[in-house]
Amino acid sequence: MSHPRTRSGGRAHRRALRSAPNVAMLPGLANTLPWCEIMDGSQVERIDAASMDILENVGVVFRDDIALADWKAAGAKVDGDTVFLDRGLVRDLIATIPSDFTYHARDPKKNVRLGGRHSIFVPMTGAPFLRDLDDVRRNPTLDDLAMFHKLSHMMPALHSSAHHIVEPYDHPISHRHLRITYSSMKYSDKTFMGMTTSPKNAEDVMDMCAILFGDDFMEDHPVTTGNCNGNSPLVWDETMLGAMRAFSRRNQPVLCSPFVLGGANTPASVAASVAQLNAEALSALAYTQVIRRGAPAIYGHYLSTVSMKSGAPMAGTPEISMMNFMIGQMARHYGVPWRTSNTLGGAKTFDAQAGYESATTLSAVMHAGANYIWHSAGWNEAGMHCSTAKFIVDAEQCAMAYRMAQGVQWDDFDAALAAVPDVGPGGHYLGHPHTQDNFQSAFFMPELFDNNSIEQWQAEGGKEITERALIHARSLLGTYEEPALDPAKDEALRDYIARREREIPAADALNQDH
Repeated sequence: MSHPRTRSGGRAHRRALRSAPNVAMLPGLANTLPWCEIMDGSQVERIDAASMDILENVGVVFRDDIALADWKAAGAKVDGDTVFLDRGLVRDLIATIPSDFTYHARDPKKNVRLGGRHSIFVPMTGAPFLRDLDDVRRNPTLDDLAMFHKLSHMMPALHSSAHHIVEPYDHPISHRHLRITYSSMKYSDKTFMGMTTSPKNAEDVMDMCAILFGDDFMEDHPVTTGNCNGNSPLVWDETMLGAMRAFSRRNQPVLCSPFVLGGANTPASVAASVAQLNAEALSALAYTQVIRRGAPAIYGHYLSTVSMKSGAPMAGTPEISMMNFMIGQMARHYGVPWRTSNTLGGAKTFDAQAGYESATTLSAVMHAGANYIWHSAGWNEAGMHCSTAKFIVDAEQCAMAYRMAQGVQWDDFDAALAAVPDVGPGGHYLGHPHTQDNFQSAFFMPELFDNNSIEQWQAEGGKEITERALIHARSLLGTYEEPALDPAKDEALRDYIARREREIPAADALNQDH
């Protein structure tokens, strides 16, 4: 006979398991939702033809001598720093981009596939401020960045730890990329992003990835992601192109991302903006294949429209949703994976505006069929700060979107239907065995939304969503367990950082020369 204390301990253990936060990463999403395709075939061809006309007759400026020489060698017409791209050459090059590939994480169980129906959620990056665990807006530190990498590791629907979610101001700009990359690698074993803030920085990231994964492994396995932003209209600069070469030469994926401020650096027209953006993206995608045929690349963009009242970028507008739908169609037309931005907003706090803008964007992104779903957690104030509270709630929203995109599950349809005659007219299902067996999995139960009566809500302190989210963030961080990093690799990474910090002068400027 079991000792009573053993039985009590067993029940307590089971209760603890039920109440413990679930931090297991969801597999990469296989999105079953019907794609929202708002263009017919002739309109897709019209955008394609307009973009090719821009490439052939207007041209794209490549402010980089190496890129210009590469394009000449590839057979493009080059006049000064303007490259005129024949549509046949462009189609030939982009045809060699893989339509899908698999990211390999430090923990192989967290590898994720990208392309076609396969998607991942990635947190926001680049915030110069944060709203912290006390909801105070301030400059971030390396410890704040580590906090967000830990939260990324623990949020099931986030598939990546990204890179500089927030800028660590307590380190010189010239050294930050090293510390940011190490933080991404150390505090999470999911895939991550690599800094592309200069060609030298990108090379450092590649060297650190080689320490973590091995040079030979990287030759055949994507392990990180670089982002290269264009200067719309129709310009790619030396910094981005040099970083692109560092990644593509090592067979690592690059997001080729025009930066669209609709009405400011594109025409004041949805369709014409997409035509210009498409031309810009195609020119960069094609260049990745000039660098290395068959290297993975991702059709990217950042979308915003501009307020004609103030000139400020806007999020969550109908036009941004329409552009996402259109760009999804264009990327599928060319057979390449594509990236978009998620849960964007311009609100200054985590208020109703932030929720509405983010929800509108999230819904459009899911129905557009995006693959690399960036800025999925934390974005606020047009990207000027990462909100800890919003980070937590956004990640749960992504989990809800994940569930929706999985589609209706039919596995237990017959068993569930058999409960109907058992209960009969006027009954209830709460005590039925099928309900007891399935209540935790049948319907998504948000942890952060309060659905209790107002009396119960008041009795529990009347906490609004920001406070609840910050409490949850503290709870998660209190249970965080660092994923073990091979000690030899950890030492090698630390040695590399120390050497590079000796070689690179500490400066409040990007490292371009060392």
